[in-house]
Amino acid sequence: MKKILIVLMCFLVCGCSEKIIEDTTGENVKSIMDTVEVYSDIYLNDLIDNLNNVEILSKNKLLDTNTLGKKEVEVEYRFEKKKYVYKFDINVVDSKAPIVFSGTNKTVEVGYDEDICNLISYGDEYDGNITCEIEGLYDLNKVGTYKLVYHLSDSSKNQKDVNVTLNVIKKKENDSTPSTPTEKVVTEFQDVYNKHKKDNTEIGIDVSKWQEDIDYEKVKQAGASFVMMRIGYQGQTTRELYDDEYYASNIRKAKEAGLKVGVYFFTVAGSTNEVKEHAKWVVDKLDGEKLDLPIAFDWENWSKWNSYKLSFHEINEIANTYMDTLEESGYKAMLYSSKFYLETIWKNKKDYPVWLAHYTKDFNTSSYQGKYMMWQVCNNGHIDGINNDVDIDVLYL
Repeated sequence: MKKILIVLMCFLVCGCSEKIIEDTTGENVKSIMDTVEVYSDIYLNDLIDNLNNVEILSKNKLLDTNTLGKKEVEVEYRFEKKKYVYKFDINVVDSKAPIVFSGTNKTVEVGYDEDICNLISYGDEYDGNITCEIEGLYDLNKVGTYKLVYHLSDSSKNQKDVNVTLNVIKKKENDSTPSTPTEKVVTEFQDVYNKHKKDNTEIGIDVSKWQEDIDYEKVKQAGASFVMMRIGYQGQTTRELYDDEYYASNIRKAKEAGLKVGVYFFTVAGSTNEVKEHAKWVVDKLDGEKLDLPIAFDWENWSKWNSYKLSFHEINEIANTYMDTLEESGYKAMLYSSKFYLETIWKNKKDYPVWLAHYTKDFNTSSYQGKYMMWQVCNNGHIDGINNDVDIDVLYL
């Protein structure tokens, strides 16, 4: 009797499952692409032509484009009360050449003994190890101007050719002649306030140990309503993590003065594992401290970029890992960067708030077309309560 029940149950279970018919003719749907770019966001629905307006069941599924090569794609759909699967191959490729994101007129002194490939900065969306070959004659031991061509190639044989001017100059001798002082240009906080304070904005500052001891009562009286402060940083040489020595007094005094507060951490992390530890370090250092503004991710080590051997995709994953970890810990996260790198390298696919650094003439407007929550308008600001230069920021509510 038990055997009969088991057989009957198996029959019922198998009988309830819907049979999937393989569509081998492509009469209802057909593929419209045979290649896609690596790391692109492509939904299965984007890959097919729906010929008979059938119900696509897998249209919201993303194609895996994280690795190069041929992949079999399966699109499930329903037509006339029957379920079908249509299979086809697609090739994930890297067709974008490396880019250069530095100047190409470079000067070195006679006897320069480092790799001149690293005089310019270059990178690639997929490949973190770009090949650099130099065409042209030059002599690092002879003063002169040399016209060179840098041939940059990635692992997919995409090539970028760049004209570089190399200036080899005499070694500079110690000159004890005092330099002529130049008039210091400063941006007055009040001028920024008058220009940008609206019903939907607040004007504030961002600080670190370089501003030393701050009188936040005077800062508040000057019109500032918020402060972003450095909580810590990673040493570029030691790779160790350090407290900003003024952070403890900054957050205490700023809150006592009634200012809104947020923090940032300067990192030179080269991997997602490393930066995740930095985010945890920040959370531990805050120890439950309430913040009014997000915690910013601050990565600016572009002059050393070539040494990282990272792709642009990988540096974006580092930023996302940092900000994701903060969000999972209950804090709000934000991406800090200049206009150039926001437009060139940062993808911000998760749409985290942006803190834009862009210093424009008379700090009128920024030409950055993306969304941003905060705008750092200058780094030469002057405000009562701080003796040194300070960055001035506009917060958009």
